[in-house]
Amino acid sequence: MSAAADHRTLHNRVLAEVGPAIAAGEYEPGAVLTLDRLAQSYGVSRTVAREAVRVLESMHLVVSRPRTGVRVRPPEEWSVHDPQLIRWRLAGPGRMGQLRSLTELRAAVEPPAAAFAARRAAPADREFLLELNERMVATGRSGDLEAFLRLDIEFHRSILEMSGNEMFAGLTGVVSEVLTGRTEYDLMPRRPRPEALRLHTHVADAIGGGLADVAQAAMRAIVDEVVAALEDEEAADCG
Repeated sequence: MSAAADHRTLHNRVLAEVGPAIAAGEYEPGAVLTLDRLAQSYGVSRTVAREAVRVLESMHLVVSRPRTGVRVRPPEEWSVHDPQLIRWRLAGPGRMGQLRSLTELRAAVEPPAAAFAARRAAPADREFLLELNERMVATGRSGDLEAFLRLDIEFHRSILEMSGNEMFAGLTGVVSEVLTGRTEYDLMPRRPRPEALRLHTHVADAIGGGLADVAQAAMRAIVDEVVAALEDEEAADCG
């Protein structure tokens, strides 16, 4: 392994432990981390520790000040749309709360995005979505959940981009993480529900046909189903 690759490995190791710990609330807001302490705890140089801190700073998890160290910021200041932070939070004890907030975001964004896509998408993009949906349905029926996830992410990503709204398109990473999280943490059925497949087909057909209201209603039904599934899961955990 080259020196540069080894350096990156050490940096990633520190980041992979400190980041999730902050995201999980193991460090209270205002807690101070020093470069010396991080370097000593993880057996790395101050340079490696500093690079990890810079990544955490870019996500607004910490703030670094001369002579005062690295201070953990309160959750309301975090870059909550950062895909890496979402991944860490989904891996932590607040997983269901994170999934709920992400799903509520999807409910606010994806239905109108589908309507805009029906109005604005280029003919080639409409055709691509219809073909993609056919592959999704076939894969879903076969029970290949890993392949279905990849296609499902592409389906929702494409609609956000076809909406023609850069703010919606900027949320593709968020939607990707929530779809991945539901699969990785066994919150998806072993085979996609037939109703879910039908709703995706309704969305694709509506966008393909330029039917904005139908596309919005069908996408709303998809997200509502996810909300209901999460509520059932939370109720089961409480019981």
